Amino acid sequence: MGVVLISFFVVFLLIASGGLLIFYRETVQARIAAAINPQNRRKKHKITLEDTRGILGDVVEQFERVLPRSEAEVSVAQKRLIMAGYRKESAVKIFYGLKVLTPIILLILALVSGLIRQSPIFAIIASLGLGFLVPDFWLGKLIKKRQENIKRGLPDVLDMLVICVEAGLSLDQATARTSTELNHAQPELSDELGVVALEQRAGTPRGEAWKRLADRTGVDAVRNLVSTLIQSEQFGTSIAKTLRVHADTLRTKRVQEIEEKAAKLSVKLLFPLVLFIFPCLFIVILGPAAISMQESFKGLFGH
Repeated sequence: MGVVLISFFVVFLLIASGGLLIFYRETVQARIAAAINPQNRRKKHKITLEDTRGILGDVVEQFERVLPRSEAEVSVAQKRLIMAGYRKESAVKIFYGLKVLTPIILLILALVSGLIRQSPIFAIIASLGLGFLVPDFWLGKLIKKRQENIKRGLPDVLDMLVICVEAGLSLDQATARTSTELNHAQPELSDELGVVALEQRAGTPRGEAWKRLADRTGVDAVRNLVSTLIQSEQFGTSIAKTLRVHADTLRTKRVQEIEEKAAKLSVKLLFPLVLFIFPCLFIVILGPAAISMQESFKGLFGH
């Protein structure tokens, strides 16, 4: 078993080294061209962080072919990646490549740490299982974090939309302007609004573009906003007033959620108090009394 794993590790290193050499060929050619033409040396000699990420992504993509999958699984994975903010076509390949590469890394760590010698079957099964599931858990955590940021920043974005609409801009122009202005304060929502603005410029109807925004984010507050905007457009009500009321509703709901969490705090503290704090208090308070009583009984009965 050890010889097989060592051989597999050596083959994996050779494949990875070959892949890196292949993908770094353009960088080597750029350096040679920079040496021949010193005028463009500063532009072509540097290897940026984006170039390194792209090279690593290309290397990881080579492993995704190993894992069999159906079109339905790819569609679900692509939808989850879009919800996490990864819209490139290569994101799915990188995701499945990580599902293959992570078990290999865990097996190597188990071999290096010596865990595989103690219980080889358990170490192999645990490495393969955890390595296959870790990318899914990591992606779910990213989705949850992004949805929380979108939900938290939605009232501020709505306030900016109200300001733009009341200044005389249309809703489409206000969406594009809000996406530009809140690029640093609310990057997730700014990115999504930028996609909405691009879709509307490409000819997509306003309602359809906003419905796609709700599908991409997966946040209930955004779905409610989209429904409110569509109804406001259908019935001809004021969009600025609708957005202001919706922003106030979201802030009120946030305050109510905080109050709900504060009300649950006393119930959640009950179990640590009973299981951990009260026994320690009993030992500290009743311990000396118990020792004194034991010594008194010994003197009384002469034992």
